[in-house]
Amino acid sequence: MIHFIGNNKLNWTNKDDNWANVDQAVHYLSQCDVIAVDTETEGMDFTSKRMIMFQIGDEKHQWVIDTRFISINPFKHILQNENIIKILQNAKFDYKFIKQWTYISLVNVYDTYLVERILNCGRKGKKYALDALVEKYCDATLDKSVRNQFIKLEGKPYTHTQIEYGAKDVEYLCQIRKKQLKQVESENLFNVVDLENKAVLALAEIEYNGLDLDRDKWLEISKLNEDKSKDYYDKLDNMVINDPRLQSFVLKWVQGDLFTDQKELRKVGVNWDSPKQVLNVFKAIIPNLENVNGKELYKYASYGLVKKYIKYKEYMKLCTSYGKPFFKYFKSDGKIHTNFHQILDTGRISSSDPNMQQIPANNTFRNCFIAPEGWVFVSSDYSSQELNVIAFGSKDPVWIEALEKGQDLHSVCAELVYGDKWSKSAEDGCSYIVNKSKCNCPKHSKLRTNVKAINFGLAYGMGPHKLADTLNISMQDAKDLIKVYFAAFPAIGGFLNKLGGFGKRFGYIKTFPPYNRKRWFDKWYDKIWNHRSASMELGSIERASKNTPIQGASADMTKCALVLMNNYIRDNRIPVKLVMTVHDQIDTICKANYADEWKIKMTELMEEAAQVIVTNGLLKADTHISETWQK
Repeated sequence: MIHFIGNNKLNWTNKDDNWANVDQAVHYLSQCDVIAVDTETEGMDFTSKRMIMFQIGDEKHQWVIDTRFISINPFKHILQNENIIKILQNAKFDYKFIKQWTYISLVNVYDTYLVERILNCGRKGKKYALDALVEKYCDATLDKSVRNQFIKLEGKPYTHTQIEYGAKDVEYLCQIRKKQLKQVESENLFNVVDLENKAVLALAEIEYNGLDLDRDKWLEISKLNEDKSKDYYDKLDNMVINDPRLQSFVLKWVQGDLFTDQKELRKVGVNWDSPKQVLNVFKAIIPNLENVNGKELYKYASYGLVKKYIKYKEYMKLCTSYGKPFFKYFKSDGKIHTNFHQILDTGRISSSDPNMQQIPANNTFRNCFIAPEGWVFVSSDYSSQELNVIAFGSKDPVWIEALEKGQDLHSVCAELVYGDKWSKSAEDGCSYIVNKSKCNCPKHSKLRTNVKAINFGLAYGMGPHKLADTLNISMQDAKDLIKVYFAAFPAIGGFLNKLGGFGKRFGYIKTFPPYNRKRWFDKWYDKIWNHRSASMELGSIERASKNTPIQGASADMTKCALVLMNNYIRDNRIPVKLVMTVHDQIDTICKANYADEWKIKMTELMEEAAQVIVTNGLLKADTHISETWQK
């Protein structure tokens, strides 16, 4: 039954019954174990657009509230009741609008959107919007045109159709959850569903809180990058002019006008922003070069022209991605608010609008993000998170011992891989020989870099082709290096082969307990039986089966830490806010006088989350206090 609470009269209510209906709703819903919640808004930006309708209820009763006239504060104790499950679709969106316009923070949510992604992780072509879920689970159709009417509503009263639309969303959410849970049970995915539904509240908090940006400092850095890009543009022109092999690209005459100084006119007919034109130039000196966009170009960085072009592209990317165009992401509250995509195929988190995970890690731009006056950043990240996951999963004795003793793992591995070559490369005072820490020996550094590429590449299914590109070595040298590596660490090879074999055999792979996230391989049966493409497709499945448990376990760990922190901050009402997460790092801001205490507690929570998966207790967290956002 639909109950409308608002200022305009409709058949099933009247104005005089508004607060009676609120009381009735609160009383009824307080007795429920599970309810559904939805909102309608004027737009997508919670900082500037209003929540204009609030819907709450179960399958039997739905209350639709006109929030332009009626407060939802009487529902606060229900929305913040840990014992009542609140079903939402895309919970982050509703969370931010509800908190922005009522100061109410939701707890104990079930997000139908996230659960559907969990159930179909890795499967292509699936749809996750509410209308798709209604069609799939409720055998009904949502009229999307009604949703668009809310944006243009202004002060007009709601129609029966609009109210019914809002109420049906609540009814459908209850039905969807019931049917999703049957699949969750059959696939034994309760733990990861619980994790993601808790993590969504932490990520919603980060999106809601946003980050302050020092615009002047940002513009200053952007101007330096613009100047450097222009400088390299000119250098490229000059190299063409002075290279006898490239004279065909030099203009024989230059047309100007009355307002242009002759010396300022370009004498080179090459647009360095056109890959096609640049390729034509490079082919004159590197005939075998096929493109200028891929990493293939880095093989030819010894050529002066290529080296300068690479630098030009690096600065241009900084200008286009992190220059003045970045200011379009400012919201009406003067902050930067990213949008997280909570579940990729591996379980990792990504972000967009803006992509905060791609902000250069060298702290140049990161330092432009500042804490409010009287506040500081307290940030924590895991020390070699994925390497610890590999060590725990493989139980490799060398890796375990190195991590236990705090030795430099990459150097330890390099010593075993290179043998005599490593021992003969030591210089006087080598710190690795003394205590197996990272040393400054030039030859050691090179060998360490080679092995480090393999160590980290294990988490991404690196093969010889990728290794060859990374180290700029031949394919055969890459194959030989990998062969020697796994001969030195058979436990790791066995662990990875077991993962790869499982995926190929069963068509899916799982992350580590207790979450046991599943990633399915789309059209697995087709790939098995289609012999023409079986080898290539199974190779792809094998690589994904090796890297997904490693990346997924790391993602699960970070999400667990986010949950612990969000709960601790909320339950203890401390002056701390979650503001960002990038892979294995979580960033908060807190009152400066509380920073030392929070630093200790944050480290404890990070390591508590780590031990949920890496139970040997070897994975530690590094936590630091700073005035700005830093790596």
